[in-house]
Amino acid sequence: MTKIWTSLFGHILTPPETVAEAVEMLLGLLSVEEKFEIAVMPKDKLFDLHFGLGLAIRNAFRLHEPGSKLLASCGTSHPNDASSVIISALWRALPTWEP
Repeated sequence: MTKIWTSLFGHILTPPETVAEAVEMLLGLLSVEEKFEIAVMPKDKLFDLHFGLGLAIRNAFRLHEPGSKLLASCGTSHPNDASSVIISALWRALPTWEP
């Protein structure tokens, strides 16, 4: 996936506070094609999204900000790990997602 993800998230004013809210927001932002690409990825290939979608999530959802509720909800203190938690949760949600 070579998409420029940051353009998708430019309008986010208030970041989500929980992993579930983050996944819900991503489901609303991503196109059907993007969701399909993620859904069909093998779990061990999700790391390939780290520098694209993961970076966009870290920035748009403000995971680097002190006191981030979303970071705490991910159960980790590192934004990189938190974006991985969110991407994994998104991946698990996609097989049951319907357009």
